Amino acid sequence: MKRRDFLKRAGIGVAASAAFGPVFAQGSPTVRWRMASSFPKSLDTIYGAAEVLADRVSALTGGRFQIRVYQAGEIVPGLQVMDAVQQGTVEAGHTASYYYVGKAQVLAFDTSVPFGLTARQQNAWMYHGGGIELFRPIFADFNIIQFPGGNTGVQMGGWFRKEVRSLADLKGLKIRVQESPMAFALIRAFGASATPISFGELYTALQQGVVDGAENNPPSLHLARHYEVCKFYTLDEHTSVPDVIVISTHFWSSLTAQEQKWMQEAADESAVFQTGLWAQSSADSLAAIEKAGVEIIRPDKALFAARVAELHETARQDPIIGPLDRRIAEIKP
Repeated sequence: MKRRDFLKRAGIGVAASAAFGPVFAQGSPTVRWRMASSFPKSLDTIYGAAEVLADRVSALTGGRFQIRVYQAGEIVPGLQVMDAVQQGTVEAGHTASYYYVGKAQVLAFDTSVPFGLTARQQNAWMYHGGGIELFRPIFADFNIIQFPGGNTGVQMGGWFRKEVRSLADLKGLKIRVQESPMAFALIRAFGASATPISFGELYTALQQGVVDGAENNPPSLHLARHYEVCKFYTLDEHTSVPDVIVISTHFWSSLTAQEQKWMQEAADESAVFQTGLWAQSSADSLAAIEKAGVEIIRPDKALFAARVAELHETARQDPIIGPLDRRIAEIKP
């Protein structure tokens, strides 16, 4: 389902909500922000969440607070969004925290680690278990305040140019993986090499053989084009992947308390939008790629269990990562 189709269906509800919200005389915006996205505009199942936020802020303020969203590469490269916000190049960004583990490895836990939390568990931890507050001082070190920005649901084994049914089949392959220290360690332990590549560059990298496979989010309708270069798709469903809204603390502090409240409300709405839309698009696109001739492989999860347990035990010895990894183990049923 495309974002704009969703908004058409939800139009009555949005209009009704706006009718009971603040009333302003329409005029020129008094606040103009730019939001850089780490995702291409064509991928509206992710990119669209930022547009939902921008639309909601505009509606709540009667058009007085305008946010323009820029796709990956339009202002800054997709993997440099947090840097741009930290430096004040843009006021806000929509990205994934584990892209920036070079700044702090613990940021991986704000997104995901191998065989981590489901979307439901992640939301429970963030909104009700103190997760948001736990990461506030970490982001503050980079002059940023953060809010959950949606969740793309469980990760999959991903797209492959050759058939992969066992750990031995991974040996020697170059694989795009999530930007997490544990994910890199995991893929290296399996005998493959890990390469970080943004969404916008992924299709070309697969097409040109820069990578042999791509650990990836669920296959949205806009990623289904990968079947042109990859004829195998491996299921795994090992963890969920949330995105994050990052805002420069300088620009955040320039807002009134009411404007900050509206921004947080809009961020919450965009997170709900993206999480639900991804769940639907995943089901639709799995059917679509199978119809297009892609072989969907369901590997034996037991093959991974021992190595994953070993890596998690090693991570628990780290003074920063350890407590978080143990907390994840407690949350999981």
